[in-house]
Amino acid sequence: MSKELHIALVQCPLVWENPQANRDSLEKTIQTLSKEVDLIVLPEMFTTGFTMSPANIPLEEGQRTLAWMKAMASQNNAALVGSIVFGDTGNYYNRLWFVESDGTTASYDKRHTFTLAGEDKVYASGRRKLLINYRGFRICPLICYDLRFPVWARNTEAYDVLIYVANWPEKRIAAWDTLLKARAIENMAYVIGVNRVGADPSGIQYVGHSAVYDVLGNSLAYSEVETVLYATLSKKHIEEHRQRFLFLEDRDQFTLEE
Repeated sequence: MSKELHIALVQCPLVWENPQANRDSLEKTIQTLSKEVDLIVLPEMFTTGFTMSPANIPLEEGQRTLAWMKAMASQNNAALVGSIVFGDTGNYYNRLWFVESDGTTASYDKRHTFTLAGEDKVYASGRRKLLINYRGFRICPLICYDLRFPVWARNTEAYDVLIYVANWPEKRIAAWDTLLKARAIENMAYVIGVNRVGADPSGIQYVGHSAVYDVLGNSLAYSEVETVLYATLSKKHIEEHRQRFLFLEDRDQFTLEE
């Protein structure tokens, strides 16, 4: 069991509704990453941008991107995580994939679809959280708007790391900054948030603010420009602070209804 997890956060612009162009660009970036990296975190809808027209994306692109993620994970001996437009069983999903270097895959469908943009009208909503045991760390990955709902992120599963992949716009970036830090503090877990930069065709601007916070809410990484951010997560840090501060044991008890 590893005591450290080395993370790379890819904060990048996205080419609108062009999966191949985005895969090509990201592949070039991934090839430059440190060989120590265990986990590569990509933004929400990293092959298209935050499109509300999933029918513009050929259905086969979902499987192509999943195959690409497997190839990148194998070549770099690291897991990849990020969400894409994915058609399945007659519905479209904003589906996050966690792909390990041995080809193992797991998926999470965004629970809180963004009603302000009409995401709920074109993408089906997920109903279950995803918990992944990876290289000694228990990881819970979520997507963008999920960040606003602390009950869904509530750490009842003793996870170590909470991940948010996002296309979070500049006009509401203060909420992103504040809520990422809050989720770390209240769940006593590392929180990783990866946002994009650039603009989409409607003129919506994205300014990054990708970040990593430790279990006390201290900042380990942060940027507002196109870049790769690195952070090292420590199992010892989690264990020592949870043993010293028993905040999770004092939680209110309740059940989330479906």
